[in-house]
Amino acid sequence: MNMHSGIAACGCSRRGFLRGAAGLGLASLVAAPALADTCVPFDKTRQTATSPDDAIARLKAGNQRLLDNETVNCDLLGQIKATASGQAPFAAIVGCIDSRVPPELIFDQRIGAVFTARIAGNFVNTDIIGSLEFATKLTGARAIVVLGHTACGAIRGAISNAQLGNLTATLSNIEPAVVAAGADFDGEKTADNPAFVQAVADMNAKLAAKMIVDRSVVIRDLVEAGDVKVVAAMQDVATGRVSFFE
Repeated sequence: MNMHSGIAACGCSRRGFLRGAAGLGLASLVAAPALADTCVPFDKTRQTATSPDDAIARLKAGNQRLLDNETVNCDLLGQIKATASGQAPFAAIVGCIDSRVPPELIFDQRIGAVFTARIAGNFVNTDIIGSLEFATKLTGARAIVVLGHTACGAIRGAISNAQLGNLTATLSNIEPAVVAAGADFDGEKTADNPAFVQAVADMNAKLAAKMIVDRSVVIRDLVEAGDVKVVAAMQDVATGRVSFFE
């Protein structure tokens, strides 16, 4: 893709494109994940050519664009039309329903790029794992990211054993992380201790990533074959920065 086609695909100005090119360097524009192709919808050919490590790198690059205030302005209607006949996302993300952590925005991705499953506390169960099997084995996504976040209300609720309608059962899925994090934690193990809340959030994301592989023979086979990578990550809601546990 030449510079002019890259500008058209991104829907950005020549000046904005050149500013991004200067900041990233010419070499990084042609390396995956490249800035010039961020608005090009994924098809099966691009998806297949993306390795699991490339998929994670693409998400990291998108988060860095967010932090640098250099997110790309794409033609969303054009992407809707381009993906109307099918989809080939490169990654799947399990995130929390918290309004501050929308995966597509946090990773600067667009229509047709990522599958997203969101639930309070970003845990996984049979339904979500089955959805991830669809995303990977049947549709070809190359990476799964369990995305937790700081200051998580669901985590605080699980620590406090909150009781509220159906939410009680929902939060019980986080209890294993509360127990596991508490085993090695020195300090007050309450929802009023930010350090413990974060320790549980970290553990919860890691346990969910492990559970995906442990409970799904389908995904485990893909991981062992090197076709899919499953990782946990944590977003800081104060900065937007995502840190990966790898």
